Amino acid sequence: MTLLALFGLQHPTSAAIIKKVAPTFWWAGMKNPELQVLLYGEHIAFAEVSISSEDITLQEVVKLENPNYLIVYLNISEAAPQTFNMILKQGKKQTKIPYELKQRKENASAVEGFNSSDVLYLIMPDRFANGNPSNDIIPGMLEANIDRNEPFARHGGDLKGIEKHLDYIADLGVTSIWLNPIQENDMKEGSYHGYAITDYYQADRRFGNNEEFRNLVDQAHAKGMKVVMDMIFNHCGVEHIWIKDMPCKDWFNNPDHENNFVQTSFKLTPHVDPYTSQYDADQMNDGWFVPSMPDLNQKNPHVYRYLVQNSFWWIEFANIDGIRMDTYPYADYDAMSNWMKELNEEYPNYNTVGETWVTEPAYTAWWQKDSKLSAPKNSNLKTVMDFSFFDKINTAKNEQTETWFKGLDRIYNNFVYDFLYPNPASVLAFIENHDTDRFLGEGNNLPMLKQASTLLLTTRRIPQLYYGTEVMMNGVKSKSDGYVRKDFPGGWTGDATNALTPAGRTKIQNECYDFYKTILNWRKGNDVIAKGSMVQFMVQNGVYAYARQYEGKTIFVMLNGTDAETTVPLKFYKEILKDSKQGKDILSGKAITFGEELKMGPRESLVIEL
Repeated sequence: MTLLALFGLQHPTSAAIIKKVAPTFWWAGMKNPELQVLLYGEHIAFAEVSISSEDITLQEVVKLENPNYLIVYLNISEAAPQTFNMILKQGKKQTKIPYELKQRKENASAVEGFNSSDVLYLIMPDRFANGNPSNDIIPGMLEANIDRNEPFARHGGDLKGIEKHLDYIADLGVTSIWLNPIQENDMKEGSYHGYAITDYYQADRRFGNNEEFRNLVDQAHAKGMKVVMDMIFNHCGVEHIWIKDMPCKDWFNNPDHENNFVQTSFKLTPHVDPYTSQYDADQMNDGWFVPSMPDLNQKNPHVYRYLVQNSFWWIEFANIDGIRMDTYPYADYDAMSNWMKELNEEYPNYNTVGETWVTEPAYTAWWQKDSKLSAPKNSNLKTVMDFSFFDKINTAKNEQTETWFKGLDRIYNNFVYDFLYPNPASVLAFIENHDTDRFLGEGNNLPMLKQASTLLLTTRRIPQLYYGTEVMMNGVKSKSDGYVRKDFPGGWTGDATNALTPAGRTKIQNECYDFYKTILNWRKGNDVIAKGSMVQFMVQNGVYAYARQYEGKTIFVMLNGTDAETTVPLKFYKEILKDSKQGKDILSGKAITFGEELKMGPRESLVIEL
């Protein structure tokens, strides 16, 4: 049966009207010579396609089940930067689509990704600062209201707000900003968080436009900071044109969502379970995350190429320094592995961190590039998220440290399993993020927060902080996700308090901020922390201790994981302290004298330079 008969259509004789071109432009000189251009418009599949360029080859034209889509594949291996036409001819009518191949930036492939020398500062753009109130409401977008009293509503934070406060972030001492998704989320509700994308190539206009995002990245670079972009390959938003006018039946997994909705089990173990059933594997991989987030089928080669190109496009266009990939194991394993292989080939020094939310170290290590646990498979994913550390530190904070699996002994045992990782220094650790309770819960236990953050910022990991932790923002998910995604106080004109300035912070907030500023700026450029080896000691008298060493320099960390004073004999640490008589605690600036023993206060943390 022909397409005409299948859809009951007459062959159109009018010129094609193109509603969407993706990507809107590309670059000459990419290592992969193939360029996919997805065209969308009414009945355009009936058109004959040609191009006007002499050094670009029309490789393939793909017509999908839905005649409103055309996919054009071009070979640009010999192409110089230029503007050419893609020509769609229908009968005697033709439509010319100008398309630009831009000049690629010099050394574009050499971009340096984030690594263990960095500290990532996670920001939810809608909740940090409102720098341009005129874009709070965009006529025609489905969620057209601002209500800062409603946790699930949009609050008006935007890219300009972040840009206006880059000095605050830089002065704090972080070296990289990770933004929750900034792409368009034209959803009827809940669009503030960004995880239901409706246009992969456009910034959400309530945050700003693409040029404003690129300018934010440029401004961050000028202040010595990198920018990591949140991406989602697993799913899009239900208001995406792909779901409203589906290209083909296998563009999505379980596409018949209205009559037969299949939700993922959220249990990620089928990837590693040697006994898993096909039913469990399919439900986990192919089920939808939630009804508002259709599950994309990365096994479809056209979907796969679209997503891969989109990631490259943002790297080239906006100069982003890294990618955080949401819901990493929920997407097709082979497709994600191939994506990472392609990205690593195009950008050898780049880095991507995948969200791998299981609290067992063996599971997390299975996902890291070159893991022997997954051989002969290889994910090619350089960085994974340490949910085991997150889980252990949030349990330990409510316990008194003992020598058998209580308190900070949980952390000791967490790092015991670093032998599973091909590269422990390329594991991202955190004590909280936008999907978890704030570390402080609903409290204000500053000594506990300092201790957890000292550990986070000095151990052998890539650390990630969450915006506002430095001023003791708290909240729990049991009230709502929005309660752990509160507005940064002072980010909006007229806020009752302004925690962006010392005068606007309470005494305890300034103590907290000063702690972070001290340790973060000390950590910046510190090769002992970024590159050093690690030696850890079993818990003694409630104290967990470890050393970082590099090129003859040593930093010794001691953490009293109890609410009482303790005295620890220093003979346990002779191999590190050797004949040292004194060191300097970088947190307090005080000298630490090494005698036979050392007395530590309740929950005291010491970071000692020897």
